Amino acid sequence: MDLFRWTIHEASAALRAGRCTPAELMASVNGRIQAVEDKVHAYVSVAGDAAVQQASSLNARNEASPLWGVPIALKDNLATQGMRTTCSSRILEHFRPPYDATVVSRLKGAGAVFSGKTNLDEFAMGSSTETSCMGTTRNPWDPTRIPGGSSGGSAAAVAADACLAALGSDTGGSIRQPASHCGIVGLKPTYGRVSRFGLVAFASSLDQIGPLTKDVIDAAILLKAIAGHDPRDSTSVNVPVPDYPSLLNGEVRDMRIGVPQEYLQVGIQREVREAVRNALDLLAGAGASIREVSLPHTDYAVSAYYILATAEASSNLARYDGVKYGYRAEPVEDLLEMYRRSRAEGFGPEVKRRIMLGTYALSSGYYDAYYRKAQQVRTLIMRDFEAAFDVCDVLLAPTCPTTAFRIGEKVNDPLQMYLSDIYTISVNMAGIPGISIPCGFDDGGLPIGLQVLGKHFDEATVLNAAYAYEQRTDWHRKRPPL
Repeated sequence: MDLFRWTIHEASAALRAGRCTPAELMASVNGRIQAVEDKVHAYVSVAGDAAVQQASSLNARNEASPLWGVPIALKDNLATQGMRTTCSSRILEHFRPPYDATVVSRLKGAGAVFSGKTNLDEFAMGSSTETSCMGTTRNPWDPTRIPGGSSGGSAAAVAADACLAALGSDTGGSIRQPASHCGIVGLKPTYGRVSRFGLVAFASSLDQIGPLTKDVIDAAILLKAIAGHDPRDSTSVNVPVPDYPSLLNGEVRDMRIGVPQEYLQVGIQREVREAVRNALDLLAGAGASIREVSLPHTDYAVSAYYILATAEASSNLARYDGVKYGYRAEPVEDLLEMYRRSRAEGFGPEVKRRIMLGTYALSSGYYDAYYRKAQQVRTLIMRDFEAAFDVCDVLLAPTCPTTAFRIGEKVNDPLQMYLSDIYTISVNMAGIPGISIPCGFDDGGLPIGLQVLGKHFDEATVLNAAYAYEQRTDWHRKRPPL
């Protein structure tokens, strides 16, 4: 068997048994990257021989860690000391951070090896990885299709076996949506469960880091490694981190599963609806109790999200002014021209669009009409989920209304692009955890994702419900014919 095809738990068992070394495993992944990267373009930077050297020098004291010697890819908006962190933007094209993100430090401490930095929509603003200044990532199942976004590079790398797992970030579905389109597992933890220190900010009240993996066990392993309180992140919550892998038993008997009626209505692709219905029937057959619930403010989620997210982006991206770091336009005659040209030349069209939308929403005379009203809608969305979880343990829904669309199909229609996140955005607005797992394919052979949502800090139940479905199906074992 090709070593690069292993899951984390398979690789960990082989490494501990001495069936391969970390350097051999990393070399196998490097070979796979070389074989598929020109077809997929998942990476912005490939560690190559440096990763093999890192693997060769691992401290044997960490061998008990399930991540010891395991090649992990990192979305290129996570700070990596001395290694480029570009956010797939020209304005940070040559930026090398002087520190590691907390999640990167924790993975290093667990003995993980980094295969490289993956492509993303510029500053994580997009749903297709087409806004990257580094080029478009392609879906391993069909290179004419998008892989999803903004963590499209991470999802494509995992699906293509160009790493064993990856980290991404999720602001409005940016882990779960590409996981769905690429036929893998993607987990967005509860807001505050994982430190955001070292994550380049898009929308600070919505961003969350999480794993993209080949199965649910690996997602549980990675989440346990990166979760936990961090005093360097003021939004990090100091709550105990369960031993997620040990809690996976696949038992759903008497579990109360809610189905939001708003998520299976007009606009959903026929094969997606059928796959979700089949998943519900399977879990009902395993003893779960299925009931319909309502999330009545779902229709307002997209419009409210794109006010709040762009407002926060407008504030966060003000730091890119050509003065302290990043791209600087030259020659210029004065400071104002440097600001104007550096931003005009450094930011891409989608980032500029969102900065302008956010600045307008926050401007004098419009704050109450837009930003304040969007915050009120956010509260209503949170209350919808709270009411649903009063009668349910988890919610099941499609991850996306359709399977992956063609590259270029929606790039000139921002509204249609934004609507592709309609089932994921509310989860970030409410701050709850959610996971996308494979649940089938459409008539064209493209993957379909099933989304499991849970209560705040109840990732254990979310993971177990997903694991229960996964253990009764073979969708997660399918691989694209690269």
